[in-house]
Amino acid sequence: MEVILAKTAGFCFGVQRAVDTVHTQIKEGTSPIYTYGPIVHNETVVKELEAQGVRVLNTKEELLNLTEGTVIIRAHGVGKEIYDLMEQKGIRLIDATCPFVRKIHRIVQKEEAEGRQILIIGNARHPEVEGIRGWCRTPSFVVESVEEAQNFTIGAGEKLCIVSQTTFNYKKFKDLVEIISKKGYDIIVLNTICSATEERQTEARQIASRVDAMIVIGGSHSSNTQKLFEICKKECENTYHIQELEDLDLKSSQSIRCVGITAGASTPKKIIEEVQKHVGIKF
Repeated sequence: MEVILAKTAGFCFGVQRAVDTVHTQIKEGTSPIYTYGPIVHNETVVKELEAQGVRVLNTKEELLNLTEGTVIIRAHGVGKEIYDLMEQKGIRLIDATCPFVRKIHRIVQKEEAEGRQILIIGNARHPEVEGIRGWCRTPSFVVESVEEAQNFTIGAGEKLCIVSQTTFNYKKFKDLVEIISKKGYDIIVLNTICSATEERQTEARQIASRVDAMIVIGGSHSSNTQKLFEICKKECENTYHIQELEDLDLKSSQSIRCVGITAGASTPKKIIEEVQKHVGIKF
């Protein structure tokens, strides 16, 4: 039985940086510690931090009720309003936003100031996209599907800047940009998909195309994990999305000679190793 583990599986730079930021505050004895939103989209990581006293603030109202403590901004980033609120309240802030996401915040501020409307290719309900929109002074647009791209319209003569959610499917991004580009607007396109995301997706596609079964490990709310699952499923029908080893129900079959494993950017190394070891023993 051959098990192929993707070299790019597991924590990316931004996630590692965010998790390390929280652990540093724990070691320094900072108390109380809060994160604004889950620090990363992985339930195991969040539960482990909660067990060490780190609380998650899920709403602006919870933030407004704070009178003390340290608030760590999640890796996905937040809108400018949250920074302003914490400054007004005098709450200590530590910014663990992924640098690649912060770069998009600066881009949309700059391009909007120069008269361009902002279009984000991504999921409007994802916290990263919500955060990016929170740095726009005027209403921004979000497109995720072919249908939305086809229906997208702005006034004649308007200028447009297109950016992307960092974890979006690269091929899909190009397809949607092509549709919008044909509308004749004055457009600049900035591919802000993280390079690590592109590498992870490319490797996952390559592995899935040559295995009998593919396992994608990651949180149920993780955008980049969901994209990996979609990519792998197109190449390998027997593709499974799990969060932890206990979720795995890989049916033993003589037809399975080779299993591939990849994982989202928020998946801890120990979970990946547990799955790899289990699959290797089971088959």
